[in-house]
Amino acid sequence: MITKHGPAPRRFASATVPRHLARGALGFGALAGALALLPTLGPLALLLVPVGLVALRGCPMCWVMGLAETVSAGRLRRTCADGRCELTATR
Repeated sequence: MITKHGPAPRRFASATVPRHLARGALGFGALAGALALLPTLGPLALLLVPVGLVALRGCPMCWVMGLAETVSAGRLRRTCADGRCELTATR
């Protein structure tokens, strides 16, 4: 997205798709681990929840939005001229 001051920052995207997928594996793994270990470790297992949320940058939906931003980074370009904006694919 282009603003008056240049490109808007990517808020949820990672530098690369593999890095983003690694963050997702860590985040979802920590959340699943917290639930799976709850019967054996009790409340101590809930310490994995903050780890998972930090890795996902807040919530699972934030991670999905970041995945879309990471995949589309550099593939779409928005240009505005004469009060009209167009979205074009870069190749």
